[in-house]
Amino acid sequence: MTGEIASLSFEDALTELERIVRNLEGGQMKLEEAITSYERGAALRAHCEAKLREAEERVQAIVRKADGSLDAKNVD
Repeated sequence: MTGEIASLSFEDALTELERIVRNLEGGQMKLEEAITSYERGAALRAHCEAKLREAEERVQAIVRKADGSLDAKNVD
């Protein structure tokens, strides 16, 4: 994954991925452009999946204490 994609927020990556999918579905791209877009889309998808995994791990790390208050487990 390029550094540029790695620096994108989940929302920005998803927005770009959705745009790429719409363009590919439109069928109006030249072959080379479509291949390049598909490759970038695959990298964006992987980035979004990684961001979702990170978020899920953070949510799962939140535990309820005996007194009902919430605490975060250290997931390092």
